[in-house]
Amino acid sequence: MTDSPPVAPAVGYYGDDVTGSVDVLLQFARHGVRGCLFIGTPSAAALADAAGSHEVVGIAGIARSLSPDALDAEVRPALTALRDLSPRIVQYKACSTADSSPTVGSLGRVIEIGREVFGSRTVPVLFAQPDFGRYTVFGHHFAAEGGTVHRLDRQPTMSQHPSTPMDDSDLAAHLSRQTPLPVDGVPFTRYSTATSLAAEIDGSPTAALVLDALDDAHLALIGTALEELSAERHPLFAIGSGGLSRALALGRPASALDDERTAGGPVLAVSGSRSPQTRRQVAAAQAAGWAVRPLSPDADAQAEVVALLRAGRSVALSSEDAPAFAGHPDVLAAIADAATSVIRGALGAGATRRLIVCGGDTSSRVVRSLGIASLSIAANPGANVVVLRTRSDDASVDGVEVLPKGGQVGDDGLFEAVRGGAR
Repeated sequence: MTDSPPVAPAVGYYGDDVTGSVDVLLQFARHGVRGCLFIGTPSAAALADAAGSHEVVGIAGIARSLSPDALDAEVRPALTALRDLSPRIVQYKACSTADSSPTVGSLGRVIEIGREVFGSRTVPVLFAQPDFGRYTVFGHHFAAEGGTVHRLDRQPTMSQHPSTPMDDSDLAAHLSRQTPLPVDGVPFTRYSTATSLAAEIDGSPTAALVLDALDDAHLALIGTALEELSAERHPLFAIGSGGLSRALALGRPASALDDERTAGGPVLAVSGSRSPQTRRQVAAAQAAGWAVRPLSPDADAQAEVVALLRAGRSVALSSEDAPAFAGHPDVLAAIADAATSVIRGALGAGATRRLIVCGGDTSSRVVRSLGIASLSIAANPGANVVVLRTRSDDASVDGVEVLPKGGQVGDDGLFEAVRGGAR
């Protein structure tokens, strides 16, 4: 009698931050596909165990904020571990606004690593995510903000991004600055059938191909094309946003998500985001009665947070204009450390079981620092907003409900809507 062969998931993925990784879970869950998301690369045994009961297995990382050398050390082991599960497709989940540069979160370096790990096939690249206001047309990327669709290099947030400002909406040109490998694109006007698109990708002499998409019909055709490519030889490596995940999930019927939130009481929100949208969310929370304070590593300030939460008042801490971080040589690390400290103190004191962490990079570092092993979906209260339940060996952290969110995610009243979602 021989052991049964290991079960391979349909999709494995690495997310370059926690918020983006959660979006992949959501896209598949909306079509009835179960996923498991690890924080950092787990053991091979843990990955294999998850693959036995989940069709989608993910690893949430922090590559979006890393230099090329640090990115390589972070990403290569994760992609290798996912490759060894033998899924049909491995996705590198990147932000839908293509956040990257030659020195920070380089997607060009990811293309290089992916081809070294998975072989020298052309890497499909899809950043469009129409349900989130992200579109790619003739290789140029557009992103909505405040109800208006902007070309990416003119979008108010991304054109002024503090780490990776976008000055070119041509995604192939943007990626070509990050790698010497050739990058090109396929316009939607050449999308006649999934089979012909698959053949065009497979026959391309380039290292990566940027794919257009304006709507779900384009996503569905791309998803079918990638499935055809992965059937011939797998794993197929691809790079993209939650739109790529949606493209792969669209072949299944839609499935409503249950709201499984159980925690009540006040909410602690901590923001490392400089997005104007997060600023509006903090202001709306303050108008609704939340206590808004600067994020601080100071023990007295953190003791005040615990006291406010114990009194039943929700608290929002913002790193914007916080004096503690002015001129700090590593602002991101300092913010993440302060956020982790105040959250750990509040959870340890039993003052709250509900968290909001704003900023993709901040969320990723905080979730890792808290010792969270994995995350599962507890609720999808609206659009791409996802409340998660933690799993941790630390009793004070285990079972906490947390909403990690990118700077541009959610409407102005998001914080208060989450607070009012108590059961």
